[in-house]
Amino acid sequence: MIKEVFITETNCITPIGFDVAVNIKNIGKAVSGIQLQNNPKLLNTPFYAAVINDAELDLAFAKVTSAEGYSRLEKMMILALEPIIKKSNIDLNERTAFILSTTKGNVTALENQENIDPAYLNVLAKKVADFFGFKNEPIVVSNACVSGILAVSVAKRLIQANLYDNVFVVAGDEVSKFVLSGFNSFQAMSNLPCKPYSVNRTGVSLGEATAAVLVSSNKENAKIKIIGDGSINDANHISGPSRTGEGLYRSIQSALAEAKIDSNQIDYISAHGTATPYNDEMEAIALNRLGLENVPVNSFKGYYGHTLGASGLLETVIGIESVNQNTLFTSLGFDTIGVSQSIKVIEKKENADIRYFLKTASGFGGCNTAVLFEKVN
Repeated sequence: MIKEVFITETNCITPIGFDVAVNIKNIGKAVSGIQLQNNPKLLNTPFYAAVINDAELDLAFAKVTSAEGYSRLEKMMILALEPIIKKSNIDLNERTAFILSTTKGNVTALENQENIDPAYLNVLAKKVADFFGFKNEPIVVSNACVSGILAVSVAKRLIQANLYDNVFVVAGDEVSKFVLSGFNSFQAMSNLPCKPYSVNRTGVSLGEATAAVLVSSNKENAKIKIIGDGSINDANHISGPSRTGEGLYRSIQSALAEAKIDSNQIDYISAHGTATPYNDEMEAIALNRLGLENVPVNSFKGYYGHTLGASGLLETVIGIESVNQNTLFTSLGFDTIGVSQSIKVIEKKENADIRYFLKTASGFGGCNTAVLFEKVN
């Protein structure tokens, strides 16, 4: 019999809060972390992004440890993990795995040509793992912008293969010169805070965050059950998604098949919703192909910007709270539908009975991931 797998602890560090409760409170009040930034070290023109305050980050980190020599991203990841490791009381032994998920990691370390070692993802993962004393070598998941949610899928499968009983997962990325210049060169950055699925959307707003979860075979303290997953690459283009949503369509199909539920049983979808013309259109097409056009859907990018590899896990953490609080949160920035296929974008915070929750993500290189969750009774 295949093992049941649960998420039992969650946490996040974002520009609108350093724990889940504060984030939910601010989302409920439609508070966005996206602000106009004027930082010539990152970009020579002002830009909109959601950036964590350095002084607040350092103050919070100092309360956890007096150790020095950690990068901004490492501090963010440690702060996301520390409370859930402490609360879980789980022995970090051979039956406990650690997955670090990121798109670009410490990419800013490349600016120091004398020592680029911190830019290697395995070095980043080992540094965070060593801080907590994990016995096993860390596992790195880096697959563009699906990295965070794909790590949940990987953790689930490792437990079902009986390799581990528990898996701690952390995902994170920061706003950097490298990432900003890349999206800017695509002319994909919005000149205002992003507006997912809106006819008025003009592109992505970037953001930074870390999120952490404990994936476990132990149902005790379970926040939610992971019941199905799928990750299909559409191999369409290095940066452009399939125009028919093929990869996302098949990923959701795969998750539904494993979960043994029909698409009409899904109560809520937390989508990728980057507010770029092609991503939002592709998602709307894929959802319609599956008969999901009437399921409430939102994007959290209006609150956080696109946090790259962190986004899938961060939005899962917030989505779990939606399920357990029976609340659908506003898709911030949305006004008038701007995709060719009808979808039910959540326009205002409302109560709803949610049993099955779908989280999707899509990224460069044609990658797509979908994970299905069920409320634990």
